[in-house]
Amino acid sequence: MTQESTGPAVTARSSARRTRGQLIGDGLSWTSRWSLRLILTALGAVTLGLIIGELWSVVLPVLLGLIIATVLEPPATWLRHHRVPSLLAAVIVVVGALAVVGGIIAAIAPSVADQVPELVSSATSGIEDVQRWLTGTFGLGQSQIGQAVQAGVDQLQSSATMIAGTVFAGLTVVANGLIDLVLALVLAFLFVKDGYRFLPWLRRQVGTTAGVHFAQVGSRAWDRLGGFIRSQAIIGLVDAACIGVGLVILGVPLALPLAVLTFFGAFIPIVGALTAGVLSVLIALVSNGLTNALIVAVLILAVQQIEGNLLQPLVQGKGLGLHAAVVILAVAGGSSVAGIVGAFLAVPAVAVAAEILRYVNEQIDLRARSDDEHPSQDPRPTDAELLAAEPPRRRPGMFARWRRVPEPTPAADGTAEP
Repeated sequence: MTQESTGPAVTARSSARRTRGQLIGDGLSWTSRWSLRLILTALGAVTLGLIIGELWSVVLPVLLGLIIATVLEPPATWLRHHRVPSLLAAVIVVVGALAVVGGIIAAIAPSVADQVPELVSSATSGIEDVQRWLTGTFGLGQSQIGQAVQAGVDQLQSSATMIAGTVFAGLTVVANGLIDLVLALVLAFLFVKDGYRFLPWLRRQVGTTAGVHFAQVGSRAWDRLGGFIRSQAIIGLVDAACIGVGLVILGVPLALPLAVLTFFGAFIPIVGALTAGVLSVLIALVSNGLTNALIVAVLILAVQQIEGNLLQPLVQGKGLGLHAAVVILAVAGGSSVAGIVGAFLAVPAVAVAAEILRYVNEQIDLRARSDDEHPSQDPRPTDAELLAAEPPRRRPGMFARWRRVPEPTPAADGTAEP
């Protein structure tokens, strides 16, 4: 009787143990499958990075051309809406942009040529003041200071070959940068002229299902990139104007070049503004003394606080949707990979990637909601039907007023016409 009573209990416990083992096995199976998928995804990302690295001389002008085109596209679109041909509209905006940049350079050059000698003289006087301070504070004689200076000169002379090689490499980089810039301008002209035909053409080439996703992702990434560049340009312009006026009032040399540097520094969030501000404080310290440098530091901090708490939320709305830590890490990673160019491209690239991930998450939620609402529907609604049922999520912003050119319709010969 005892054996009969204990038999079912033992069977139940063994069944429970088997069920627990099956659960653990299911968990391990799930982990292994996703581990393999993550490994394959990482290999794909590494392969893509290697391909981009090998083709960097082609990829860089394309990226720069796209960024330039985001600035020039709104006025070109406005001109096309007013019956200006695409070619003429592209020529007008590109030539106008070059004229603006050329005018800025022409305005800066005389100021730099006139004030650099004065700044060098002030730096020399500052070095002499430092020598006198070292002598009075630490009792260092002129001979000891002279020996330290001579040791530095000897070190430079012994490294003359290396310095010459570095200078030559720098000139090569500058020459390559100029070539990339010219190519980027040519590509930007072509993007502004014919870019609005790209998504309809791509949709026809890849088919209805994939074309819907490509069009949505491309449009949202373009809007995100363009909004970021244009909003940073507005923020940089306001920062440059405020800091430039303050530097002029304080009598800091090279005020106009420093203002221009502040403007371009705005395109590298956080790091660019910090670098431009430190350089302004150093020039004020060398030329006008400690008190003037402290005033410049207070001015720059005040402008940055106004930008971060008032101007940036007003212009960008929700901004990039990226945490400040992500921005700093992106800039650090980009600069370590490709220097200044990498630091400049890092944040737009991460912003576009984040926008693509948001789109993917929205599609997953949309598909899951459709499955919950129509569990027995067969066949399932297509992606195009789901997107048509889901209103697009447009972010309001300063540039929402720019209307898109109507998509080109195919002509009788199969070509696209605006």
